[in-house]
Amino acid sequence: MPLFFNPLHPLTIVATVVHNIGVLVHLDGADASNDEEAIAEDMAIVVNRGVIEQVAPSSEVVDEYGMEAVEEHIMFDAGGRAVVPGFIDTHTHLLWAGDRSQEVRWRHEGKSYVDIAQLGGGIASTVAATRASTPQSLFFRGVDRMKTALRSGTTHMEAKSGYGLSTPSELDLLNTMDRLNRESGLPSLDITWMGAHDAPPGATISEYTDALLSDQLPAVLDQGIARSMDVFCEPGWFSVEQTSDLLTAGKKGGLDLRLHVDEFTNGGGGDLAVEYRVQTADHAYHTPLETRMAMTEAGVNTGYLPGTPYAMGDAFPNMSEVVDNELHFTLATDFNPNCQTLSLPFMGSLMVQRAGVHPMEALKAVTCRAAATSPHPSGLEHGVIREGAVANLNVLASPHWESWSLQPSHSPVWSTMLEGEMIQHVR
Repeated sequence: MPLFFNPLHPLTIVATVVHNIGVLVHLDGADASNDEEAIAEDMAIVVNRGVIEQVAPSSEVVDEYGMEAVEEHIMFDAGGRAVVPGFIDTHTHLLWAGDRSQEVRWRHEGKSYVDIAQLGGGIASTVAATRASTPQSLFFRGVDRMKTALRSGTTHMEAKSGYGLSTPSELDLLNTMDRLNRESGLPSLDITWMGAHDAPPGATISEYTDALLSDQLPAVLDQGIARSMDVFCEPGWFSVEQTSDLLTAGKKGGLDLRLHVDEFTNGGGGDLAVEYRVQTADHAYHTPLETRMAMTEAGVNTGYLPGTPYAMGDAFPNMSEVVDNELHFTLATDFNPNCQTLSLPFMGSLMVQRAGVHPMEALKAVTCRAAATSPHPSGLEHGVIREGAVANLNVLASPHWESWSLQPSHSPVWSTMLEGEMIQHVR
């Protein structure tokens, strides 16, 4: 019987020593004013049974373990490459079926998100295709997508339901994610129920909100898979009042709270995030600066999803004011039918090369800061490289750690250690 919901996979029977590291960005003490405190050189890492056992100068580790692999441990030569923590994707819509490629033409013809929904596109189109898929086919889609994410260095993902929009379909999606979370060799999952993504065909938002409260949420709580809930709080979808009712019920049921807010206009979602002190309020492109400052004051993370404005042709948020005002933020892919990327390095590239964010700020946003909003299923720390944390790390293909955010078209990762297992990527 496993000790954890998704235990660390016991793949590493002997210790692994990662040595000959060029630069180690461990992010231990990453919130210090001096980022140099989060970087070290000439270090080695000892991993045992999926957990970091020791981070020490190479000379100390080599003196203890030698340079040759023996029965008790194996040696991994990083070849002078930079090493950073495993990447954490805190906002994905992992499981869905269908193809909405035609919507790009509609957008070029000037149609809005609401217009496309009225044409039979949007979420309703994906819901129909997802409902028509079997759990097994969705499972294999999930495996393929998680492998793609892993290839770009992602070791943990938050994953939402939300393309079933009926109690049976939503429970099936959560069950499939639970099954994926038990597969070895894939990023771990932090599972979120998002039945409140949109209203299903034939129902109004008001009618569906009543059904969510009376039927779907109790069933989700009985199922016991989802750790969190999320609501699409936006004018035209779930109002502030409806979202409040859902958050109150979910919190009473023991779910952690997340929100989609102010993606298209300032609809008051940021203020609601402050009131409920949700873990993270994502998108927030139209949330006023003073509200985002209040969010940070209340301990609410702002989740920026640069792939969405990139895919939709919209402007990026003003990241200078975000950094200048020391707002707490993360970066994530928002993988969905209209934003089909699972590459956090691509998100880093967009922010660093297009929005003026320092590469260290962007790296924190997909590692240590991201971990604060999406815990590892084992309960152990992740998003950093220090003793006692989950052994999730990336060996980059460069001696320079900044390279993690400078290769938008392909992965900058040479190999990934996933819960103690070193995975060599094909280059």
